[in-house]
Amino acid sequence: MSSVRRCSRTACGRPAVATLTYVYADSTAVLGPLATYAEPHCYDLCAEHAERLTAPRGWEVVRLAAEAGPLRRSSDDLEALANAVREAARPQTPRQGRAPEGESTEGGRRGHLRVLRSPDN
Repeated sequence: MSSVRRCSRTACGRPAVATLTYVYADSTAVLGPLATYAEPHCYDLCAEHAERLTAPRGWEVVRLAAEAGPLRRSSDDLEALANAVREAARPQTPRQGRAPEGESTEGGRRGHLRVLRSPDN
């Protein structure tokens, strides 16, 4: 079994280089770099089919440019992740009254990361 993903178009055996996803609510087709994993509702396309892609009348095609080079994490992302792990590991103290506005029982929010409490806490 080959680990190279192939184009989803019928009778095309070329290697996939892009992933196509549809956002039906917005009438949008999104074509981006090849997804890390094959998803059931996405289509992998070879370079030729990705370039020739058109959408139905009334739909918009959004083409996301592939980043040059391998994906690298920035120090900001790693620092945010480390801070979220540290915060989740701290012992939780019961709060008096209700939670402050903007904060829910699911945990604190730091930037784009969210700390979720386990059900037994």
